[in-house]
Order: sequence, then structure tokens, then C-alpha cells
Amino acid sequence: MKPKPNPHALSPTPPLPPRAATTLSLLLLLLLLPLTGAHYHYPTTRSTPTPFLTDWAPARATYTASTTPALYPACGYSDPSALGYGLATASLSPSLFSRGSVCGACFELRCVDDLRNCIPGTSVIVTATDFCAPNYGLGDDEGGFCNSGNKHFVVPIEVFDKIAIWKAGNMAVQYRRIKCRRAGGIRFGIDGSGAFISVLISNVAGAGDVTALKIKGSQTGWLPMGRNWGQNWILNADLKNQPLSFEVTTSDGVTLTSYNVATRNWNFGQTFEGKQFD
Repeated sequence: MKPKPNPHALSPTPPLPPRAATTLSLLLLLLLLPLTGAHYHYPTTRSTPTPFLTDWAPARATYTASTTPALYPACGYSDPSALGYGLATASLSPSLFSRGSVCGACFELRCVDDLRNCIPGTSVIVTATDFCAPNYGLGDDEGGFCNSGNKHFVVPIEVFDKIAIWKAGNMAVQYRRIKCRRAGGIRFGIDGSGAFISVLISNVAGAGDVTALKIKGSQTGWLPMGRNWGQNWILNADLKNQPLSFEVTTSDGVTLTSYNVATRNWNFGQTFEGKQFD
């Protein structure tokens, strides 16, 4: 005997078209993800690479007349001129120096807001090669130019003279990051002792500031080096009697590999030249 139909029962829903069914399934999946997220892995975000050219920003600049290289330079460049930077160098205040990670980067400076002392239509390009230490015993306008929070550049008087009259002293300027252009290849200064190796990187084009360095001997794989300070990188490994290759990554995310830069019979205290960024 057939059961009587229920007068209150809903009529069967017609099947959805294939495309509509797929769309509905996706919507239900998205709604359920927050509840069952134990198996869902969100993509990892990456930091934005430093662009070659940034917008102009305000800062101040003073000059130094000293021609004596710093005894303990914060970037590791004991003689910037000999490393390919010439006199176009700058010491940066803490807010610009970024604990040495910016060493080797290039900045363009121009004088502003002083029609009497600025040289109109001029700018200079300098490389960050040292740190300008704060002096909290003095006010910002009384010699504490590089105190925390201040964006300040200290440049050689020969560089300052190109954008302003030297008698002006502490000048308002604008600055921006700019692409570095270098003559020759990247330089790798090798130092250390025994199984301890230290590499000073200089003369880097492109972004200029190195964020990662790997070294490889003919009998090893690629070995990551750690930043000691500035652009001085270190590693505990016995790489003697092996040709050395280097993998350099700059702050814009670009990596350049130079194979067999140092010959098999390299010694501590030598500098070798590799490839160069465009």
C-alpha cells in the first residue's frame, strides 16, 4: 500500500545548473574556512624591496674639513677613497643609518629654502660610508645635529661647496635614495685568521646596500655569512686552498653571483673583484 502524500511537504527543489552548483560550493567553503582554519595556511607577506629612486624628503647637512680617514668607521670602510667612493661620501645620523644596513647606499642631496646660501639648480650624489654619532649634551641647533630623530648628513667640505656656500654651516636640504653607479666590479676584501673569515664588501652598484652574502669554496656548498657591522660579514669556516665564489643580495631583492673570484692561493688581507650590478 502506497503512503499518502504529505500535503504540507515542500515540493522538491530542482537541481542547480553545474556552474551555479560550483559557485555555491565555493561560497560555502569560504564561509567555513574561518571555522576549520587549522588546515589553512595564509600566505607569508614579504617586505617591499627598497626602490632605487625615492621621493624627496627634508633633512639637514653640515660639512667636515677633515681629510683623515676614520679610525673605526661604522661601515667598515677605513679609506673610502681607496675603495672607489672618492670624496663623495656621507656620515648619516641614527635615523638614516639603520644600524649600518644602509652602508653603501647612494643619496642625492640638494640645498633648499635659503636663496642667499644655496647654489640653485645643483645637487650632489653621496655614498653612505659612516655613522654620525649623536651628542645629547648639546641641542639640535648647538652641535647635536645627529641626535635621535634628526635626519642629518655630514659630508666633506668639497661636496658641500657644490650645493651651498660653506659659511652657511647647518643647511636645510632635501634628499632621496638613488641608484648607485660604480666603476669596475664589486670588491671583496678578505680578512681573518685560521677558520675565521671576514669579508668587507664595497663598490656595489645598483641599490648599493647589501642585505645578504653567501660564500662558497670549491669543496663546500653555499654558506650564509652573518653581518658583523656595516658591510663587514663573517663566518667560521676553513676555506683555505679553495677558490672562493660569492652570492650578493642587495636591498632591492636582486642577487648577483660571482664565481671563483678569489684564486685557490688567496690569503688574508687581499681584495678581489667580482661581477657588478647593472
